[in-house]
Amino acid sequence: MSTVLNPAPPTEEPRRPGMLAPLRHSAFRFLIAGRTTTMLGNAVAPIALAFAVLDLTGSARDLGLVVGARSVANVVFVLFGGVIADRLPRHLVMVGASTLAGATQAAVAVTVLTGTATIPLLMALSVVNGIAAALAFPAISAIVPQTVPAAVLQQANAINRLAFNSAMIAGASLGGLLVATAGPGWGLAVDAGTFFLAGLLFALVRVPKAAPPTGERPGFFAEMRLGWSAFASRTWLWVVVAGFCVINAALSGSVSVLGPVVADASFGRTTWGLILAVETAGMIVGALVAMRVRVSRLLFYGVLWCLGDALLVLALGLTPVVFLLLLAGFAVGFALEQFTVAWDTTMQEHVPSDLLARVYSYDMLGSILALPIGQVAAGPIAEHFGLRPTLVGASIVIAVATLAMLLSRDVRRLRHAV
Repeated sequence: MSTVLNPAPPTEEPRRPGMLAPLRHSAFRFLIAGRTTTMLGNAVAPIALAFAVLDLTGSARDLGLVVGARSVANVVFVLFGGVIADRLPRHLVMVGASTLAGATQAAVAVTVLTGTATIPLLMALSVVNGIAAALAFPAISAIVPQTVPAAVLQQANAINRLAFNSAMIAGASLGGLLVATAGPGWGLAVDAGTFFLAGLLFALVRVPKAAPPTGERPGFFAEMRLGWSAFASRTWLWVVVAGFCVINAALSGSVSVLGPVVADASFGRTTWGLILAVETAGMIVGALVAMRVRVSRLLFYGVLWCLGDALLVLALGLTPVVFLLLLAGFAVGFALEQFTVAWDTTMQEHVPSDLLARVYSYDMLGSILALPIGQVAAGPIAEHFGLRPTLVGASIVIAVATLAMLLSRDVRRLRHAV
């Protein structure tokens, strides 16, 4: 008689981390609270500042000078921000940047409320505010892996994006209400308050101290060059940033410049605002879905979704049917979040922590440089070739840039580390 052995119990698969698992970590909770507060103020500020300048001079040119001064400062100083965030404790860099931004916005609010604002003064304060933003972005992006375990990094990035988009929606609504009821000056004062509050929240972020560097530390510009070497040596990284230089140029020109022109000629400004709101709703849903995605080639997954970025631009070029434009707007928002969460997670997994802020600064620089190019070129191109052919052409450019990124073997085959 043969003996029947009891079968071994089946091996249990590792449990997937819950969607809200990152929120169990206090450092991440304070980071998200601070960033959400900052983004709430950042959504209020452009509305309040725009009407403050228009109330002052009524000149769109003056508004462009004030806004442009901040953008130029952001471009010039973002690489310095990356080096500083890799040299100093990142949460303290965020505290300092938030305090500086709060002080500049408070000064703008005071000058507007007291009637002492001038365009040169507003430009100077905008430059300082742009420097603060350039210091903050690399630190805020690079500190995320220090606040949660690697196993929940993807969920942490998705929560980060979810909070970001929700704050932008709420902030835009709050900004419009404040400007309409209390005036631009009080809107700017609220923006200043959000920065000061965010600084307090960032001060509560507690992360492990980085090991001190061994030997003599290289100089500031030498560290910047090390960041460039880390960026340029990773083919998947510079290929995607180069692709998004093209995509961002086409998107910014099409959506920011030509989209309102199409709206005025067909379905109207109110509907255009609704389309943009639906796009943001797509981002929120996309972030919720991105929390649950489990693929071994996460970067390939994210870049593949970039084909969806062409949909709204293509729809604007082909049809004024509002329902189709709403669907396209939602799809673009959803696709954008799949890429953004995959991109942040990939960078945080595959770039050493001590170089991450500098690499993020080069990533940001590549994205910022493209925006004004697309915005400036869109009008003349549309005048020469026609509005709708230009939009269809821009959608093709987006699709081609995405396919070019996918041609890279490194983009296709890079493995998800966890």
